[in-house]
Amino acid sequence: MTKTAPPVEKNQTIELTFEDITHEGAGVGKIGGYPLFVPYGLPGETAEVKVIKVKKNFGFGRLIEVKEESEDRVKPPCNVYYKCGGCQLQHMSYEMQLEMKRNQVQSALKKIAHIENIPIHPTIGMDDPWRYRNKVQIPVGSKNGELITGFYRKRSHEIIDDMARCIITDEVNDRMVEAVREIANRLGIPHYDEKNNRGILRHIMVRSGQETKQTMVVLVTRKEKVNGLDTLIKEITETNPHVKSVVQNINPERTNVILGNKTKVLWGEEYIYDQIGDIKFAISAKSFYQVNPPQTKKLYDQALEYANLSGNETVIDAYCGIGTISLFLAKKAKKVYGVEIVPEAVSDAKENAKLNHIDNAEFFVGQAEKVMPWWRAQGLQPDVIVVDPPRKGCDEALLEAMLEMKPKRIVYVSCNPSTLARDLRILEDGGYETKEAQPVDMFPQTTHVETVAEIVLKV
Repeated sequence: MTKTAPPVEKNQTIELTFEDITHEGAGVGKIGGYPLFVPYGLPGETAEVKVIKVKKNFGFGRLIEVKEESEDRVKPPCNVYYKCGGCQLQHMSYEMQLEMKRNQVQSALKKIAHIENIPIHPTIGMDDPWRYRNKVQIPVGSKNGELITGFYRKRSHEIIDDMARCIITDEVNDRMVEAVREIANRLGIPHYDEKNNRGILRHIMVRSGQETKQTMVVLVTRKEKVNGLDTLIKEITETNPHVKSVVQNINPERTNVILGNKTKVLWGEEYIYDQIGDIKFAISAKSFYQVNPPQTKKLYDQALEYANLSGNETVIDAYCGIGTISLFLAKKAKKVYGVEIVPEAVSDAKENAKLNHIDNAEFFVGQAEKVMPWWRAQGLQPDVIVVDPPRKGCDEALLEAMLEMKPKRIVYVSCNPSTLARDLRILEDGGYETKEAQPVDMFPQTTHVETVAEIVLKV
């Protein structure tokens, strides 16, 4: 049997019409049925494209010039958008972003879970899809003897030196990164050189409470002793009254991991505070806390609606983190049991429960897939189980434990439509029915989408 060669060659320049878009935001066009994936192409557009990679069944191209523009193409407001890669969708209207994310969920449920005839609601978006991130971690470098800060160029560790701001980051955080960099530069604090493992200042992290307007500055350094640190703290805190905490994190390792094991408070408090709805959270330098609290509120409101609590239920929150969703559930349920593998997160969850005077939520350290069968052996029978797993989805043993516990309802909060669909198939085969799904745009301008699915036990 003769192999058919692809109809295009590497480095060939062609005219291509885009018919579709991938879940990573690349335009899809076909030449004689052969698909080409091209970043920044939008459906309905015709463009000049250079073929940069050819495989047996598909290829990749680079957009050279758009000949016929989509109505949904917009000019990215960020000056380094095409260099950075932190955002992938700034060239696309926000309406199209929301529709793309809904389609992504719909497609995954259809192709992977074989679930078609359920409502998948329009994606819940933001009124203003900019300046939403309450945390920024920026690497520090140098150019012409001056300190620079900026994200890395795509697929590199080269800092984008003309990045003046990040327009999906809280403006206060942007200003604080700039202020710390300028003071450190004036004091002669050297940047960390990862090639030679020398220097001091690795990253500047800033966290802010969007409701409380409190700010924490975290200086990530290679060594604990830093000349000029006292002066740096004095200048930061005297000119920025919203700064409530200055923390040093020491990371002496040759690693891409940003934070090291040792953290100490240099000035102010160990925590800053923020609020989601009527629940207050204490946030330390290493706490996991959602980066977009207004959308988190919408996400958890939807999860609560699907949990359908009357006040008499026992609820398990698997992958509970710092107790964010557990505390929302506790206000409506009789009892909530949270389980999380990270001990520091469980400590934060317990503190957050105290902070909010919530006494019907208990938190346990461990793997949910091991803790839940033990709970079941002790006679714990949950009415509702809520899961909010990492991108890899639920562990198979956890899904089995959930099926054995037979709660009336399962609420699945997912950051990955593919693993959500995979797990829904297992739950459906185990006697459950997916009723509906609600996508929520937690990360505007990026391809990520959160989804809440309502799952009920078949009678």
